[in-house]
Amino acid sequence: MSQALSLPVNLSLGSIEDYFGAVNLMPRFNAEEERGLARRFRDDGDLDAARQLVLSNLRFVVHIARGYLGYGLPLPDLIQEGNIGLMKAVKRYDPEVGVRLVSFAVHWIRAEIHEYIIQNWRIVKIATTKAQRKLFFNLRKFKTRLGWFSQDEAQAVADELGVGLDSVYEMESRLSNQDMAFDTHPEDDGEERDSSPAHYLRQADADPAEVLAEVEWDERRQALLASAIAELDERSRDILACRWLNEEKLTLHDLAARYQVSAERIRQLENGAMKKLKKALLEEA
Repeated sequence: MSQALSLPVNLSLGSIEDYFGAVNLMPRFNAEEERGLARRFRDDGDLDAARQLVLSNLRFVVHIARGYLGYGLPLPDLIQEGNIGLMKAVKRYDPEVGVRLVSFAVHWIRAEIHEYIIQNWRIVKIATTKAQRKLFFNLRKFKTRLGWFSQDEAQAVADELGVGLDSVYEMESRLSNQDMAFDTHPEDDGEERDSSPAHYLRQADADPAEVLAEVEWDERRQALLASAIAELDERSRDILACRWLNEEKLTLHDLAARYQVSAERIRQLENGAMKKLKKALLEEA
C-alpha cells in the first residue's frame, strides 16, 4: 500500500515548513466518515480511501515526531518513519472496533520511529531486545529529570520498569558514552588528531600481500607436516595421533597397554617422532 500512496510534499525536496503547511491543509474526517473510508479499503481494497485516511492524519505524525527531537536526528527523517507506521496502521485498522484511527495508529507510528532511532542514534546498536528498547526510551526521560542516578534512584527506575538494577546501570553507561570517529578529518591537527583510534589501533590483516603470504605459508606448513608424518613408522604415527591429533586423547599408560611396552617406552617413541617432525619442518623452512 505504501508504494501506491503519494504524500502532498516530498520530505526530501523543498522545506519542512512547506510540508507542515501542506499537511495542515489536509481535510479532517469525523468518526462516521472515517469508518466509511476504512470499510471501503477493507472490503473493496479502495486505495484512494486508504490514501485519504493517511493524509488526514499526517499532522498527528508530525506532532509525535517532534517529541523525539532530543535524539539529535533530523525531524524530516523522524516524520518519514512515522508516516510508514501510519500507513501500516491504516492497513490493519478495523473500523468495527469502535476507536478512532489516530488512537489505534499511535503504537505503529511510535514503533517505526523507535526502530529508526535505535538503528541510527549510534554507530553501535545500543538496544537489541524488547526489554532493552523499553529501558532505553524510558531511561532517557528519567535522566533528563534526574541526571546521574543515585543508587536509590536507579533502584526506583528498575522497580518501575520491571528490570534488574544491573540493566539500569548498563543502559545508563551506554547512554553516557559517545561514538568516536576512527580517523580524524585531514584538516584536524594537534592533540585531538594524535588521539584518534586510527593512530593507535592497527588492523592485523590490513595488507593483502601479508594476508596472502600468511595463507600460503600455512598451506606449506600443513603439506610439510603431512609429508613428515607419512615418513614415520606406523606405530609412531599411531602414538602421535592418539596423543595429539585425535579428539579423544589417550594416556601413555593406555598406549603402553596397547603395544605391550612400558609407559616410558611410549614417551620415548613420542619424543622421537616429535623431533623428526620438527627437523623436517626446519629443514624446509
